[in-house]
Amino acid sequence: MVKKLTALSLAIFMVVVLAACGANDTNGSTGNANRGANAESTDSAASEKIVIKYWYAFGDKIEEAKLHMVKEFNESQDKIEVVAEHQGDYDDLHAKVQAAFAAGDAPAVSDLEIASTGVFARSGMLQELTAYAERDKDQLQLDDFNPGLMGNAYVDDKLFGLPFMRSTPILYKNVTMLKDAGLDPEGPKTWDELEQYSRVLKEKGKVGMTVAADIWFYEGLVAQSGGRMLSEDGKTAAFNSPEGVAPVEFWKRLAGEGLIKIPVGDEAGATAEKDWANQMSAFKFGSTAGVTASLEIAKGNGFELVTAFMPANVSYGVPTGGCQLVMTSKSSEEEKEAAWEFIKWMTSKENTIYQHKHVGYLPTRLSAVESEELKTHFAQFPQFKVAVDQLEYARPRPMENAYPEVAKIIKESIQKAILDPKTSPQDALNEAAEKANKLLSK
Repeated sequence: MVKKLTALSLAIFMVVVLAACGANDTNGSTGNANRGANAESTDSAASEKIVIKYWYAFGDKIEEAKLHMVKEFNESQDKIEVVAEHQGDYDDLHAKVQAAFAAGDAPAVSDLEIASTGVFARSGMLQELTAYAERDKDQLQLDDFNPGLMGNAYVDDKLFGLPFMRSTPILYKNVTMLKDAGLDPEGPKTWDELEQYSRVLKEKGKVGMTVAADIWFYEGLVAQSGGRMLSEDGKTAAFNSPEGVAPVEFWKRLAGEGLIKIPVGDEAGATAEKDWANQMSAFKFGSTAGVTASLEIAKGNGFELVTAFMPANVSYGVPTGGCQLVMTSKSSEEEKEAAWEFIKWMTSKENTIYQHKHVGYLPTRLSAVESEELKTHFAQFPQFKVAVDQLEYARPRPMENAYPEVAKIIKESIQKAILDPKTSPQDALNEAAEKANKLLSK
């Protein structure tokens, strides 16, 4: 699941920077005092434990998995107590972590959406993990993490996060609808085939796909066209190149002909999900984190679900997404050691297998993918393996400090190009690039 930093989040970030510049090195004394007060209300055994906070995003099955793993960790040893606290979606979580950091009471461990790693790390909010990983290299086995998921773990060649609940967008297909329309359920594998399938489905009173103009999906289509979002040095926009314009032209043309539907607004994603669940559209783009829930929807509504790579243009291509686990920098050394033990445990082979089967997020470790447990799981539910195979074509998301705001500008330009008949995709993206370059050059 990909979320941008909101304007509120960015505003709080400025407060964080100012607070960090003027703060003395208290190592989180305010947080320690609060934890001490809480500990007094527990029994003597619990009061001897190191208590740390873990803040996480999202509810439902994602929350179920996280709380289960936290409970298992707390019960696995008697030295550390992790208090898990739900903080909304990624936007909410990021804003609250920034505010808590400025106040000297940040959680020791937090989920962090991968594209925001650069902003948080360069502001001094995150603890660099390189030394911890090197010290515990035999236990951690850093090279066991899938290389396709490590691109956003490093900032300026320094390790700041470990892959946790990671995802890519994939194509969800209602195979029952395809068969009823006389279409080969193996497709569509390309943009051209998606258009052809959508024309046939339109004759049946359906649309090929309902898709929100989501920046994450757009990043995938740009990659499939052979393009980039930003220049290699991250200083200028590259999305207004022919490769970046092609996806918007494709979406606008198909939407204009009634072959696909592109809702806008805060409910756009929910509308796309509803159309697919109600069998008004045969396809949807969605995170691999939704496989379990989508299988339940398909079963409940009586249709067959198959997942596939996002259709290719010049080639296949897909962005990665989701979160990694990070450690904030103001905790005491004792708390940091406790946080590191928790992060290692949460990202272990066993836990990546558990959360993958429970939710659908990618198994982050190669040893997990190669395990007999997941081989059996993939044989029974091949829908889960598609995202793993698609990692061959994965790209990290840009991590420039300005990118969250740039992503918002791009999304608005895409919506304008699609909704306004007088605005061409090229003009809309040129205007967005001009705004983006001002932010990126700072």
